[in-house]
Amino acid sequence: MKLPNAAVFFILVPTLTPALDPLSTSILIGGAAVTWELLSAHSWLKCSLLECCSMKDTLNLPAIKMDLERKVFGQDLAVQIVLRALSTSMYSKWPRKPLVMSFHGWTGTGKSFVSSIIAENLYQPNIPRRRFVHHFSTVLHFPHLSHVHLYKEQLQNWIRGNVSACPRSLFIFSEMDQMPHGLIDSIMPFLGYRAEIDGVYYGKAIFLFLNNAGGEKITEIALDYWKRLKRREDIPVKKLQSLLSEEIFGNRNSGFFHSQLIQKNLIDYFVPFLPLEYTHVRECVREELRLQGHPEDEDLIAEIALAMMDYPSEERLYSSKGCKTAASRVTLS
Repeated sequence: MKLPNAAVFFILVPTLTPALDPLSTSILIGGAAVTWELLSAHSWLKCSLLECCSMKDTLNLPAIKMDLERKVFGQDLAVQIVLRALSTSMYSKWPRKPLVMSFHGWTGTGKSFVSSIIAENLYQPNIPRRRFVHHFSTVLHFPHLSHVHLYKEQLQNWIRGNVSACPRSLFIFSEMDQMPHGLIDSIMPFLGYRAEIDGVYYGKAIFLFLNNAGGEKITEIALDYWKRLKRREDIPVKKLQSLLSEEIFGNRNSGFFHSQLIQKNLIDYFVPFLPLEYTHVRECVREELRLQGHPEDEDLIAEIALAMMDYPSEERLYSSKGCKTAASRVTLS
């Protein structure tokens, strides 16, 4: 492979080069646009990374709906919002802005799982999804506060280069509660209502932010509904999203502390992931038994699920870790 081709390949396929993070790929990213123009019209690389990307822009909504409803437990509100958001974005030929969703809730409630379901169904099964899905871990990719200014520049270049190659790119930011203040605002220009920026159209891109911040507020509201003998499914979605927006804007541990993304209303949906109750945890344990090749022992399922219920201390209505420890508990049982 010639050097220009190799450069674009590593820029646009980050998961094939695990040793390279957004910071260490800065030299490659800077020349992405120029390198792309050097590729011949008959290049296999051009077909597989650009033309094929455009031709296979087929987010499988029925498959996503089926996966979310069958595999995600206790998150009817979150599933409802996500499906509506994806449907609106996909059925618009030229969306006015990228789809931006921020997932909030306790650990183990399904935020990462839902984002993985979206990623798995982003393109047709025979298209390697790793080319179009880009996952940023705050702890891994942005560990040094002293490098924030450099991270901002490289994050912009990373997004610009990948969207240039594939408009329907998916960017997932996990551990947002550990994101250095101000860093996420560096991508603000790409999330707004603009036709193009320097010739690049961002309207088909999808951005997902995964955040534990706001989980306490969500749990507080869910617990209040339970005490008033009301169904959790009846919690007003708009009210909950508004409260989440306010909560994380003023929360220093949210990654969105005083963020311009919130001030300018660039986050389309704040998606609440409710704390998991006993019936939901039972299903998680049942699924883990199946995945590990064990029979569905109802007594064992009940025993493990009950042991995971710990909040509040008296009622033990919720699992504070969600389904996070279900796999290890099944393994040790």
